[in-house]
Amino acid sequence: MRPIGADQKTAAQAGGVSSDEGTRPMVLELRKVTCAYEVGRAAISEVSFSVREGEILCLLGPSGCGKTTTLRVIAGFEPVVEGEVYLEGHLASAPGVLLPTERRRVGMVFQEYALFPHLRVVENIAFGLRDLPSVQRETQVHAMLAMTGLTGLERRYPHELSGGQQQRVALARALVQKPVVLLLDEPFSNLDPDMTRKMREDLHDLLRRTKTTAILVTHDHEEAFALADRVAVLNNGCLEQFDTPEAIYHTPSTPFVADFVGQADFIPGIVENGKVVTEIGEFPNQVGYHGGARVVVMIRPDDVHIAPLANGATRILARQFRGSENLYTIGLPSGQVVHSSEVSTSVYPVGTPVELQVIATHIVLFEQDRVRPPDR
Repeated sequence: MRPIGADQKTAAQAGGVSSDEGTRPMVLELRKVTCAYEVGRAAISEVSFSVREGEILCLLGPSGCGKTTTLRVIAGFEPVVEGEVYLEGHLASAPGVLLPTERRRVGMVFQEYALFPHLRVVENIAFGLRDLPSVQRETQVHAMLAMTGLTGLERRYPHELSGGQQQRVALARALVQKPVVLLLDEPFSNLDPDMTRKMREDLHDLLRRTKTTAILVTHDHEEAFALADRVAVLNNGCLEQFDTPEAIYHTPSTPFVADFVGQADFIPGIVENGKVVTEIGEFPNQVGYHGGARVVVMIRPDDVHIAPLANGATRILARQFRGSENLYTIGLPSGQVVHSSEVSTSVYPVGTPVELQVIATHIVLFEQDRVRPPDR
């Protein structure tokens, strides 16, 4: 069992931050924001992050973690009990301060899309432009119809549209008002998997073409990684990590983040002679734990590779075929379980003795008492 290498890339090297990121103006900033629906029980606690113009942020986490509450605070639907929210540098929320939603210039796309059933597509999109002259309103609506691929559907009612088309109408209605920031609350939850993949691509392209600043709520880490420039991972109302998708995946700051954003195995080890000694080999002690410290090494299935080894004590316990890959569950002599991702053509029967080769480009260590036993 041989661990090989550890290249700690920065977020910029991983491709997560564009070169002009620091020059774009700040659109939204949350400073230690706390929101509570009940006295003494915070829905979100001391949440801080910022979003620059044209950036796509995903709020990621399990149900009940505070994602939608954070979105509602930004929209002005909920007051804050501590902290401040700034939009384009202006105070929008603070204790005793609540700028009305209609004055925040935020666009909203809800899970149910909230289209007006008695209005046609063109009327739904134009609804927020009633104060504009008719010619200007018509020009903007038709430009948005073309941009969202709805040309030809102008006279249809919402019930005459597919789920994907209804979502496009909701997006067009929000974007036509040129919001400071677009807020999307799990916009793909009502779509089937194939339509979801297509709409993710279309939404990402649309946001880039319109240079729209957007915040999207999701519980799906694949969705967050596919769309976001940055990801804010929430857990029990607290912000666990705010970083690029690459950094969130490769260098998670907490065991919760490590486990939530992808398959993660935590291998117990002990620090000896400047190395972390584990059942599957030695790893660099990059954090600088003192000798004798008990730690765990986080590894991902794509870090672990297997090869048949006659009479080996490590064996394949299960195989899941996932189309482009096979995910193997491997049992170590101690009873510890690890996972290995191999190409779909590498097929080994359950029970095969194997050798492990760990090629980890990022070594992540946690103190052993921070990692709870897996639920799997």
